[in-house]
Amino acid sequence: MQLLSWLWPLLLVIGGGSSAPQNVLLLLADDAGFESGVYLNKFCQTPNLDALAKRGLVFNNAFTSVSSCSPSRAQLLTGQASHSSGMYGLHNAEHNFNVLPETGSLPNLLRDQSGGQILSGIIGKKHVGAAANFRFDFEQTEEQHSINQIGRNITRMKEYARQFLKQAKDEKKPFFLMVGFHDPHRCGHITPQFGEFCERWGSGEEGMGSIPDWRPIYYDWRNLEVPPWLPDTDVVRQELAAQYMTISRLDQGVGLMLRELEQAGLAEETLVIYTSDNGPPFPGGRTNLYEHGIRSPLIISSPNKENRRHETTAAMVSLLDIYPTVLDALEIPEPNNTKIAGKSILPVLKEEPAIKESDSVFGSHNLHEVTMSYPMRMVRNRRYKLIHNLNYWADFPIDQDFYTSPTFQQILNATITKQPLPWYRSLLQYYQRPEWELFDIKADPLERVNLAEKPKFSGTLKQLRQQLFDWQVATKDPWRCAPHAVLQEQGVFKEEPVCLTLGHEALQRPNRRILGQYEEYEIV
Repeated sequence: MQLLSWLWPLLLVIGGGSSAPQNVLLLLADDAGFESGVYLNKFCQTPNLDALAKRGLVFNNAFTSVSSCSPSRAQLLTGQASHSSGMYGLHNAEHNFNVLPETGSLPNLLRDQSGGQILSGIIGKKHVGAAANFRFDFEQTEEQHSINQIGRNITRMKEYARQFLKQAKDEKKPFFLMVGFHDPHRCGHITPQFGEFCERWGSGEEGMGSIPDWRPIYYDWRNLEVPPWLPDTDVVRQELAAQYMTISRLDQGVGLMLRELEQAGLAEETLVIYTSDNGPPFPGGRTNLYEHGIRSPLIISSPNKENRRHETTAAMVSLLDIYPTVLDALEIPEPNNTKIAGKSILPVLKEEPAIKESDSVFGSHNLHEVTMSYPMRMVRNRRYKLIHNLNYWADFPIDQDFYTSPTFQQILNATITKQPLPWYRSLLQYYQRPEWELFDIKADPLERVNLAEKPKFSGTLKQLRQQLFDWQVATKDPWRCAPHAVLQEQGVFKEEPVCLTLGHEALQRPNRRILGQYEEYEIV
């Protein structure tokens, strides 16, 4: 039952919660991984994120449920997996994905449940739709500005944050503000003159313009170490130097937002959350359900002095948990919707939960760009991860901005010319994936050895498959019978939905044909 809007302010006065609702500031990076001091990167300088961590709780086991921009932002704002919300892929341009018409969101729910007594705002990258499903009270996004000006120009973003915070304070309203940075997203495929990660844009270099509040940090690529999951080449080092430079802009933007909060006198009333939508745009990162596509930085700083500070937690959490966490902080009851998959993280800020080997998170990825149909499902506990590749007969697709990146071009051209490359995968292995991938994350963090066909792990495989299917049923996944059966849940099957076979088990399929005539295609 919905809470009557006129009753909400009264409940706060007479004891609807143990304390006044906290404001929530959500700081969201774009394609960031663990490129920060707080996550033990000894090269990338992030003093503002490091300072936030000292007054907050750092999560070492946070995961996104989907490795794509728009679906990930939708999970934060709806609490639903991408297959439940309908945000199957990117929202912009020809991709044109939107949530299902009936899908609710944080800004709409906060306004409706509080009778307009909670102010919602978004500054920076929004990248979700339709507009009616995500109607913030205050909006300054790519829908009103160019994406760089509103997502990378941290001075302009600071000024809009100041406006929003002043409005919230003048109107004496609790608030939810989402700040969507566009760093460190790639831009080389669109505006190569600004660098692969737009690291030169606004840097003060000749012809690049200047962002007044940004002091660029330059990195000598020759001094950088390559993480073990990437090809160990100078090309990758140069890419990391560019990425780290844009991380400095993101980090300084985080510092600006926190200072605006302090100067508005609202820091002692505001829960601050920092995370990223998905992993970095490198092989095995964004668009993958491998570790570096789904593992997320997460720092939560609470204004409650009794909550944990300058600590780390091993709690396994999902970005699906952000939605109920925001509602919990603002003391708004969750809607009665079985598609909402997460739970509030606020109890973890008080005490460390008991660790169980069976603690699990789930993943659901369908597309990225509209041409990239490669649905995958995942369950991961503290030791094992199971990935179900539903479209395993096809090669894994590559998105446009990653395709033109120097890193992928080096992998591609080394493959075509049959040159050695210091990478633990081959491009063929990357493209062609089996239906089931089972990894022992503790023993094999790079996910090199697939255990799905090994008899020793048949029990683990069976248990995880059932756990994953149960989650798909609970969250009403339209793909839950794919790829070998068709879901029937209407007519005579309405009360008891069933998966009806397509007869694949009776078919003989030819081996994949490997293309050999590369001269038919244009090589970048």
